[in-house]
Amino acid sequence: MNTQIAVVAFAQTRHRAQDGGLTEVEMLAPVIGEIKRRTGLDRFGFTCSGSCDYLVGAPFSFVSALDAVGAWPPISESHVEMDAAWALYEAWVRLRHGDVDTALVYGFGKGSQGVLPEIFTHQLDPYYLAPLGVDQVSLAAVQARAYLERAGAKEDDLRAVAARSRAAGRDNPYALHLPDPGDEGYEVAPLRPYDIAPVTDGAAAIVLAAGDRARELCERPAWITGIDHRAEAHSPGARDLTRSQSARTAARRAGAEGVQVAELHAQFSHEELILREALGLDDSVAVNPSGGPLSANPVMATGLIRIGEAAARIHDGSATRALAHAASGPCLQQNLVCVLSGEANG
Repeated sequence: MNTQIAVVAFAQTRHRAQDGGLTEVEMLAPVIGEIKRRTGLDRFGFTCSGSCDYLVGAPFSFVSALDAVGAWPPISESHVEMDAAWALYEAWVRLRHGDVDTALVYGFGKGSQGVLPEIFTHQLDPYYLAPLGVDQVSLAAVQARAYLERAGAKEDDLRAVAARSRAAGRDNPYALHLPDPGDEGYEVAPLRPYDIAPVTDGAAAIVLAAGDRARELCERPAWITGIDHRAEAHSPGARDLTRSQSARTAARRAGAEGVQVAELHAQFSHEELILREALGLDDSVAVNPSGGPLSANPVMATGLIRIGEAAARIHDGSATRALAHAASGPCLQQNLVCVLSGEANG
């Protein structure tokens, strides 16, 4: 069934670098309330969330988060144990069945509650890599060094990405307002602290709607004209870390040509450079005008926020065609590309 589906509403928290003392439900409830007010909807045909039990420190944490949504009378609900961008993909598939016409998608995370690099070690191969305690930042540094040597880029190129992202973030009321990169030592060479997405608490929600329902709920819907996600080998040593073939394939299958804006889920400055190459983004494309993950990185919601920020450019008329990207796994192992347009037919 060729059902046209659009992002019709997007809301997010004002992201924080420290624990504000709120539970996940307390953090999420205002966002859900805001998105219900914007759409005028109290119930949705389908609900899907993205979160991480390791981050929350409790099993089945998504169940308690439903208190912010309201699960009575019973709702049709699902969950993914990864970034909520993949929850949006599931909701998109669900809407294409044609028996419901709205879906609520949300993600939340409190990075301040745990040590993120060590938590993400648990996603590595449990026999060879995880026992070594290889953390997320160290793996990213290996990838960054390999990319710099292959592409002939310099550390100043990484600094320029960080500086632009932080400057854009200071214009975003929801992002952290970080200073320009200073003379900081290495976190893990060649990455310095400003090359690494900050620990952030936050949540976000999106409403999808199909066909005429989308036109009723939003003056200028952001139509999803293409969406695809691809995964590469689990082991970082089994692939070329200096390129992202999965992102390239996802972009091709999603029809990512001619975009004016791109929101990239780059948690390290060098990842933006790898993704620009993989996605074919030249200097005419505005990349991460929201500040991107280097200005706010609420894990499990960051990728969903990229879709929301790209859709917001369609909603306000500042762009007619935008790309959103989400990543998961070590060193850009999994990549999702979503293309949004002001016209239902792209």
